[in-house]
Amino acid sequence: MLHFKNFQKSYYSNPIIQIDNLKLQKGIYWIKGVNGSGKSTLLKSIAGILDFKGDIILNEEISIKKHPVAFRSVVNFAEAEPIFPEFLTGMEMIKLFESAKKGSKEQSEGLIAIFKMHEYINERLGTYSSGMLKKLSLVLAFLGHPTLILLDEPLITLDTEALGILCQLTLDKHHEGISFILSSHQDLNQELFPQSSILMVENKTVIFPE
Repeated sequence: MLHFKNFQKSYYSNPIIQIDNLKLQKGIYWIKGVNGSGKSTLLKSIAGILDFKGDIILNEEISIKKHPVAFRSVVNFAEAEPIFPEFLTGMEMIKLFESAKKGSKEQSEGLIAIFKMHEYINERLGTYSSGMLKKLSLVLAFLGHPTLILLDEPLITLDTEALGILCQLTLDKHHEGISFILSSHQDLNQELFPQSSILMVENKTVIFPE
């Protein structure tokens, strides 16, 4: 599903994370690491937000360096602490992403209903709480026809009900063939995602724990 080839991300000549050669098959992956270990940097690199050395190849044919538009069209990303233009409404943000990701009105309405956002979806984003912004970022991450969804610290700021909704939605979409990479600095409860695999960020690289 995802192949890292000589991947290296540095800030000002300071290496943050390096992956010489790693192949991930389709599935659900949890990236575990302490704060500052490079988890968010890695996800933003995969999403095409940060530049890096090397290459990442999706499904053995779509290179983020050679085919950036095609790559980004099927890789969706939700940030740990999303920031959106405060003057827009939630619905306006959804419409923008719906168009960019070639989603549908029915898909957007379904996600709004799943996360129970009807009461405030037409309010300005400047009025949203952190939990409301988090739900919006998750809705945007599921729009379109992604092959891979990246969720950075998806469990923070979510209430118990929303957490259950996210877990079920992730499992449902995984059964439809979508892969996920999620990050966490917390101890992982694999009961939430029983089919998931754990990756560790250690010594500035990513490994499968033994």
